[in-house]
Amino acid sequence: MQITLEEAETLVSGVFEANGVLDSTARSVARALVQAEAAGQSGHGLRRIPAYVKQVRTGKVDGSALPEASRPRPAVLAIDANFGFAYPALDLAVLELPAIAREQGIAFAAINRSHHAGVMALTVERFAEQGLVAMMFANAPASMAPWGGKVPLFGTNPIAFAAPIAGDEPLVIDLALSKVARGKVMEATQKGTSIPDDWAFDTDGNPTTDAFAAIKGTMAPSGGAKGAALALMVEVMAAGIGGAHYSYQASSLFDETGPPPALGQSLIVIDPDATTGGGAAERFAALASEMAKQDGVRLPGRRGRGLRAESIQHGLKIDDDVMKAIEALG
Repeated sequence: MQITLEEAETLVSGVFEANGVLDSTARSVARALVQAEAAGQSGHGLRRIPAYVKQVRTGKVDGSALPEASRPRPAVLAIDANFGFAYPALDLAVLELPAIAREQGIAFAAINRSHHAGVMALTVERFAEQGLVAMMFANAPASMAPWGGKVPLFGTNPIAFAAPIAGDEPLVIDLALSKVARGKVMEATQKGTSIPDDWAFDTDGNPTTDAFAAIKGTMAPSGGAKGAALALMVEVMAAGIGGAHYSYQASSLFDETGPPPALGQSLIVIDPDATTGGGAAERFAALASEMAKQDGVRLPGRRGRGLRAESIQHGLKIDDDVMKAIEALG
């Protein structure tokens, strides 16, 4: 089925509203999921809706919660998501952090008692579009063992970065610290397809092409020991600092059982002109220009933004099984 982004957001928002989610929260969640789908990240897009709605129905995520912010230090924002969806809390961070970063030169936000962070490129790019540099860290339920181990301890723990480019679209980097995002494995279970044998391990620690075995086992870290070490860093940055659950303490994002996952996210936002007085975006543009001169080089973030531009023009193609699942929840 082919529908416009606006129609998709209205449809998705309506499903959440019909299930008792606050109107403002429903719109925030719908916008994030539809934009993820448009960016080609279907594992973080519309296929998440059934699990989200089931979690609302059981109280695993509070659809009536609103995030609350405090400013304990001049450059620090503490946000409590109150066991609700992450997206309203991220929207609040995007609203508050730019002014703090321009005032202080740098700003930090810690979000706790949160949920699935979604496609983090969509969050950090909103700062870059305002001329700011942003980094984001998020933990996820345990699915990756520490290097040398077999028991899941860390999540896929994505990191994201964005910087403004004078006269052009921002640079945007968004990557999971596992070989692939776990949402891709979830998508494979829904479609009944196999996965590459280097994505994950089964419960015995063996590489597997079975998506269901992968969900029960562990994800392969990107870059081996280096990826596992960075996942540890994200646990500290996203959960340890803000008081959120560590990955091994968090319940699954894929089902409605258990208590709220209470995950964490953190953001560092920098005014790039604070140290030099100006011209940062132009310097970044010079670096991007040198990269683009080489054949075969694509600047980070351009593919996702290009896909979204195509979706704005031509609409979203939604698989029939996904549409049926969404309509059944309304």
